[in-house]
Amino acid sequence: MCGIVGFYGPPSKKAVYDIISGLLSLQHRGQDSVGVVTFDDKFHVKKGLGLVSNVFKKVNLDSLPGSIGMGHVRYTTQGSNEIMNVQPFTVNYPFGLSMVHNGNVINFNYLRKYLYEEHHRLLETSNDLELLLYTLASELELHDLKNLSIDDIFDSVKSTQQKVRGAYATITVIANKGLLVFTDPYGIRPLVMGKKDTPDGPCYGFASESTCFDYLDYEVIGDIGAGEIVFIDNDLNVHRRTGFVEKPAHCIFCYIYFSREDSIMRGQLVADLRVKMGRMLAEKMREEGFEPDIVIDVPSSAYFFASGLSEELGIPYRRGFAKNNHIGRSFISPTQSEREKVVRNKLNPIREVVKGKKVAVVDDSIVRGTTSKHIVSLLRKAGADKVYFVSAAPPIVSPCIYGIDMATKGELIANCGSIDKINEIIGADATIYQSLEDLQKLCEKVKLPVCDACFSGNYPTGDTREIFAEIEQERLSSRK
Repeated sequence: MCGIVGFYGPPSKKAVYDIISGLLSLQHRGQDSVGVVTFDDKFHVKKGLGLVSNVFKKVNLDSLPGSIGMGHVRYTTQGSNEIMNVQPFTVNYPFGLSMVHNGNVINFNYLRKYLYEEHHRLLETSNDLELLLYTLASELELHDLKNLSIDDIFDSVKSTQQKVRGAYATITVIANKGLLVFTDPYGIRPLVMGKKDTPDGPCYGFASESTCFDYLDYEVIGDIGAGEIVFIDNDLNVHRRTGFVEKPAHCIFCYIYFSREDSIMRGQLVADLRVKMGRMLAEKMREEGFEPDIVIDVPSSAYFFASGLSEELGIPYRRGFAKNNHIGRSFISPTQSEREKVVRNKLNPIREVVKGKKVAVVDDSIVRGTTSKHIVSLLRKAGADKVYFVSAAPPIVSPCIYGIDMATKGELIANCGSIDKINEIIGADATIYQSLEDLQKLCEKVKLPVCDACFSGNYPTGDTREIFAEIEQERLSSRK
């Protein structure tokens, strides 16, 4: 999971300023690295490891000219966290292309072989973006490049979508042609389109979340649909077409954890959906006979779950943890030791709030269990009488192969055997999970087709047993 933005406006527009502002609003989606590319008569690129504010602290933004460009913040799921793997990637043959993406290509072994044997292209990095970029370049190369038409571009993208399996939302600058975006056939990864009118003409933007446009005063046009292709030409004309499409399956974990609560995705305000999920948890608490004195959340993604649970139970919500806002998100830290360090430095229980209380502590999910164990330990040390650990997500039983680093299957605590064993591991008096059936009913009610493979084991791209083994091996190799 990463964050991407792309902008194209009239010649008077400097795209880099919107790119940097947009990436800052998406920093929660990736903290490993950042990259920006703009184009005037050539590509101008700046990349670095770390946060946007650090990488661009001393960069003269005038060194990135052009009214078209894009940016990327990376959360490493495939490949190592090295400068060579930082997006965007650029190729100059058969002509200039520069691309960013959010997602994960799953048939990478097939594509590596195909690109080498059929098009004599060797990969230079371990980032799966290269596979998308070279596949698109190879498809474009089959057309008359001197007279490349809009139909040629759309046909090339559709062929790319048919060859590349997995989850991806992409933005591409085609040198001297325009800005191209497309998504995977299932629409697993989000992408939103925006527009701002200026005296010199319209500016168009694309971003992983709608909040990006709130900061930039763009009007949100809407989501890019499953398998949809959008191309903005050099006259700023917008061309939209449906490419290769399968049954839509939007990532449910985007709504549970990754996206900001003020984002609107597929017509759903993230905060509103989280409150509804919190309310559903109340019935589970009643069924088990748990009567907490207070409800608290694990800052910050769990607040709306906790508030919904509190309201439905009629039990007070309290802020039980003080949070250090200068520490990043623990889940997207690249290693387990770093995740644990982030949690230790980020949260401090407010002793007078939890002391002597039966506490229902709500988190967005339980993945490996180490973070949950530390949170329970903090509450115990602060004097909590009982700790009920509440997961807004159902048990995670299968790793995500579409771009969220949910560990290998053996590391997922939900596969340890029983709720009693989970309680023992994390030290809670009880662990309460969201029901998968309830979550599916909610998504059906709000007409949100989702990918819930991490909870159900049903992957929208079909039988993934062989690919799953390849991905697990690649992740283990990257850690080494």
